Amino acid sequence: MNSQENKIKTNEPELSIVVAVIEGGRTAMETCLEALAPDAKNIKLECIAPFDSRLDAVDELKAKFPWVNFIDARDYVNAAEFGQTSREHHDILRAIGLREATAPLVALVEDHGTPSPGWCAALLEAHRKSDAAGIGGAVENGVDRLLNWAVYYCDFGRYQNPVPEGAVEFLSDSNVSYKREALWSVKTLWFDAFHETSVNWELRRRGEILNLNPKMVVHQTRRRLSIGYALRERYVWGRSFAGTRAVEVSTAKRFIYAALSFLLPFLLTTRIVLQGFRKKRHLRELLMALPLIFLLETFWAIGEFVGYITGRAAATDNFSVQVSHNS
Repeated sequence: MNSQENKIKTNEPELSIVVAVIEGGRTAMETCLEALAPDAKNIKLECIAPFDSRLDAVDELKAKFPWVNFIDARDYVNAAEFGQTSREHHDILRAIGLREATAPLVALVEDHGTPSPGWCAALLEAHRKSDAAGIGGAVENGVDRLLNWAVYYCDFGRYQNPVPEGAVEFLSDSNVSYKREALWSVKTLWFDAFHETSVNWELRRRGEILNLNPKMVVHQTRRRLSIGYALRERYVWGRSFAGTRAVEVSTAKRFIYAALSFLLPFLLTTRIVLQGFRKKRHLRELLMALPLIFLLETFWAIGEFVGYITGRAAATDNFSVQVSHNS
């Protein structure tokens, strides 16, 4: 290898991080990137932030974080169209970022997720020690408010530390990393929109291992959360989950799942309580949030019912993404 080739090699990033715009606004993105800034000085980090119209003050963010590649996706993602009816804008932004990632390891976080100190180091170390195709981490609640606790337990109760080290069935796209080679082996599933369930299920079908690592901790800092938004979000995400799953199963199973969806508020709430008591942390907050948790899971169940009946993840499927693809 000549000196020029060696220089190119040493300049390649160790880790690509795709930050998805979920909450929008400047504050969430700024908080997330500030948490990653120390690692940007110490490791070869490639940070990619595809954004739509929900991200404010982009020029100021670019000036403050020159090591971040902000990708203007406003021409490809219409947040006004998708915002009320689906989560597709989140998934499209993730896909746009993943297509740009060049490092051998690729991670996904969200703008309202704040990585803990040492998150990048823990991620790199976990992959060095494991052949797992995907490694996810723990998620903690970062806003001490009843609604935030309820939403946190609905979304991330299973990822509250202590999480089990070793092989698991589920990883959350709010705190996950993949070996790029493994991710690109299933690129047809995520090239236009990244759905964590489809990607993880296919990797496991191919015999790949998915792991959890308790040292990879991200805090969910959703400061702008309202009850109306949270209820709509549960419906949308429940429908997205069922619509994605509907493609994987027969029509008969779809309607069986739809019929059983009315049991979900009870089953999911019970599961959350049992998980919480096993982890033996924040039990007071869990118990106080139970009525809200049940309400949120009811809206999730309605979303699943609609997703199975229609066989569609979103209320509208008339969208397309036309961007330049990296091979």
